[in-house]
Amino acid sequence: MAKAKRMLEDNLKLIDVVLELVDARAPAATRNPDFDSLFKRKRRIILLNKSDLADPQASRAWIAHYRQQGIAAGEIAASSGAGKKQAVALLERTMAHEVARYREKGMNKTVRALVVGIPNVGKSTFINSMAGGARTQTGDRPGVTKGKQWVRVTPYLELMDSPGLLWPKLEDPELALHLAFLGSINDEIMDIEQLAAELLTRLQTLAPSALTARYSKVTGQTPPEELLPKVCQSRGFLLPKGQPDTERAARIVLDEFRGGKLGRITLEGVDKD
Repeated sequence: MAKAKRMLEDNLKLIDVVLELVDARAPAATRNPDFDSLFKRKRRIILLNKSDLADPQASRAWIAHYRQQGIAAGEIAASSGAGKKQAVALLERTMAHEVARYREKGMNKTVRALVVGIPNVGKSTFINSMAGGARTQTGDRPGVTKGKQWVRVTPYLELMDSPGLLWPKLEDPELALHLAFLGSINDEIMDIEQLAAELLTRLQTLAPSALTARYSKVTGQTPPEELLPKVCQSRGFLLPKGQPDTERAARIVLDEFRGGKLGRITLEGVDKD
């Protein structure tokens, strides 16, 4: 992470605007607070990616919140290409003054945008969507992008991908949990069953009807210690001696939440920023 931060600092002089991607389901948890100081002298845009998996009303509230802070913001779903035109228009509006200044001098300004974000937020998928093809390496796990690479989107717009950058220490345990729910922290270092049970507990409040619709034996009143066994009962996940296969249930819960199969859910409201 320290190496990735140094790379970003070294390339600041090459770029005109910073495109920061956050996960629309957890905009606070997926924003690296170091970016505020790192990019304070650059024009900035925040894009809520994976907006097709988030609560639309919550996304609108977050966009309004960023705009109140003087930061241009919008929403996209890079995996499907939704919001691509809006993202380009947002870039054009943000850089309009600079482009016009060059045009007055008889020159066409090539806008260079640095795409940043934490691991697994969808930066490479976003660039591929903008460029109309698989120009960068993508994956469904944190840490796929290793170094910088420029991608030409139009004759006068270039994007530079960057490695995902987490902060050195996650001091807020709630936000750290949100990162783990989304898969931004590697599952291999987590207690999967505890993580899934924590997620189910939150979904009992955030989306109780969707939770019961997906796992029929789980209700808003199911005690925390019974959540995973109830998922097992709902799906028939049993070990040879009839014991609930809670590890399998935990992985299914996390996969289905991350894939949007429980509905469009946002973990954080603006008041928790």
